[in-house]
Amino acid sequence: MARATRQLKILEIITKHDIDTQEELVARLRADGYSVTQATVSRDIKDMNIIKTFTDDGRHYKYVAQQPKEPSSADKFMKIFRNTVLSIRSAENLIIIKTEQGSASAAAEFIDRLEYDEILGVIAGDNTIFVAIDTINNVSKVIENLENILK
Repeated sequence: MARATRQLKILEIITKHDIDTQEELVARLRADGYSVTQATVSRDIKDMNIIKTFTDDGRHYKYVAQQPKEPSSADKFMKIFRNTVLSIRSAENLIIIKTEQGSASAAAEFIDRLEYDEILGVIAGDNTIFVAIDTINNVSKVIENLENILK
């Protein structure tokens, strides 16, 4: 799985559950289908500026995401992707994404940063993005992942 997708899942997990160890976070990620190591999760925690704080009862710790002072470029591109994508369709092993006028390039940059193994390349025009997928069988999986990001 791509780093950005995994990090979104980490945020979801620590928001819904009081996670106090990296091992527990690794176990939850694995239960959700992410093949990760403790070292990978440790790097993600550092990259995402996640800290430990007391739980509400004050007896245990839990991971929480700190709000960054300035949005990272990854956050900016994700916001553009979420706010400008109008439709996602497929034709054979191509995914065609329609965006608001002038937004395709920035939205395509976000897709590139996802680093999905199934994506061979991304081409952006002014309001259309073509995403080449390695096999027809992987098209629906990539579309589902992109649609989940839009939610």
